[in-house]
Amino acid sequence: MLLHFFVDGDGAGKQFTWITASLHTVQAWEEGPHHARRLREWTRDFLKDRHHLPHTTAASWKTSVLEKPGLKEAICQHLQSVGKYVRAMDIVEFMADPEVQAKYGLEKTIGLSTAQEWMHELDYRWTKAPSGQYVDGHECSDVVDYRDNTFLLAMAKLEQYTQCFIDGEIVLFPDSESATSDSKRVVFWYHNESTFYAHDRRHTRWVHKSERATPRAKGEGASLMVADFVSAEYSFFRSPDGTESAWVLFRAGKNQDGYFTNQEIVDHATLAMDILERHYPNERHILIFDNATTHLKRRDDALSAHRMSANPTAPGKPMFGVDIDDLGPDGRPIYRPDGKKRKKRVRMGDAKFADGRPQSLYFEEGTERPGVFKGMRQILAERDIDTAGKLAQCPDFKCKAPALTCCVRRILYNKPDFRDTESILESHCNQRGFEVLFLPKFHCELNPIEQCWGHAKREYRKFPASSLEADLERNTITSLDSVSLTSIRRFFIRSLRFMDAYRHGLSGKQAAWAAKTYHGHQVLPNNILDELEKAGVSRE
Repeated sequence: MLLHFFVDGDGAGKQFTWITASLHTVQAWEEGPHHARRLREWTRDFLKDRHHLPHTTAASWKTSVLEKPGLKEAICQHLQSVGKYVRAMDIVEFMADPEVQAKYGLEKTIGLSTAQEWMHELDYRWTKAPSGQYVDGHECSDVVDYRDNTFLLAMAKLEQYTQCFIDGEIVLFPDSESATSDSKRVVFWYHNESTFYAHDRRHTRWVHKSERATPRAKGEGASLMVADFVSAEYSFFRSPDGTESAWVLFRAGKNQDGYFTNQEIVDHATLAMDILERHYPNERHILIFDNATTHLKRRDDALSAHRMSANPTAPGKPMFGVDIDDLGPDGRPIYRPDGKKRKKRVRMGDAKFADGRPQSLYFEEGTERPGVFKGMRQILAERDIDTAGKLAQCPDFKCKAPALTCCVRRILYNKPDFRDTESILESHCNQRGFEVLFLPKFHCELNPIEQCWGHAKREYRKFPASSLEADLERNTITSLDSVSLTSIRRFFIRSLRFMDAYRHGLSGKQAAWAAKTYHGHQVLPNNILDELEKAGVSRE
């Protein structure tokens, strides 16, 4: 530009001197005479030596202190040492350390606003922490043992008789018409309950800047619990013509429908089995429930070594037995004046010898003490097990592994008739020819109906807010109907992917990574352990 003004002038025939040309040049850049003089000096130097180019320090003025060699890494290491809840102020305090300033040639610290900018440069964001699956008890030894050696083994034996799906479509369909009774097509029915709340609505959306806060209802509002079964073959539990269903709508609460107890679970299973026998008799149906205490409830007189005494009940002491609700003629519990249920004590049920013969826990008629509890030592003695010299129970019943014969209670506790007592639900279903499986504790990822609930609730939150129970029920039903069979099959594939991950020996954390990485796959590759190592995903 300087040479242009010097050679051509103002373009109207007027010639500029060297100084005038430099002044016009810097004026175009909104600079003053000082820059014009410097421009003339740079030009003369360049004409003498074409390699002599001017050097500006403007770039160094705009270089962040964070770019000093090693400083960014040092700050990252410091923030990691702080822990989960880091602050921008932690950077300010770190930079104020005299040793840090001396090491990196700094004369002063930085301000809070600069530290907040640096947090972004270090890839931190002010947001909610990512939410993963719950791990409380997930990796407990007893839970893992049941998952790997009971549930997954049972599923592996049955999966060969099930349909296979890819992207929601059937790709393998066993011929149930020609199959034998032992190889009928297997259908898994997963059961669960979920609660919908009237005031449950989306909290994240696009909000215009002119929008102001408005009053809203406090609390979750009225609730409606839904219990149902779901399968990859038939969606939610319905008859082929859709006129019969097994879902239960339940308003839980003391002043409403009460609570979903074991009896309601058994009644629900009965309703499902009735429909299956009428409409789907040519398939082998497996009912799968979660490991809730409501589902695992045993008979009131079921065997338990928990509170048994080692020796026979002493004279004058209350009879050893089980306290159950005292029921009136109408079958309902009788309540005491203080509002609590009246209890009555009954005998514990009979045990079984190894050959299947019943063994009474109480002395028979005709003995010295008829009807008196025998005690654990006598019960084991009748099974030809010597307990001489053994403690009645290890301290706090915390027996050291392998904990098989360390104390009298542990010996009895491990006997098959005490250990493998069926639940009421399991016994009821087995009597009608239906098999029951219980999911491992803390493993909701293995139950595909959990994702069905999530899908339905996402749709439910789109409805206009309403506190009316009629709207709650209508919106709940509409939301459940919106879950397509294709989506349900994808949820099933996800659960199968988790099962395969656990068969490979993966922990919950590793299984979650693998299930997400191999989205859409029913099984994981054989080199999954190598993939985890490459990705740096540890077991913990």
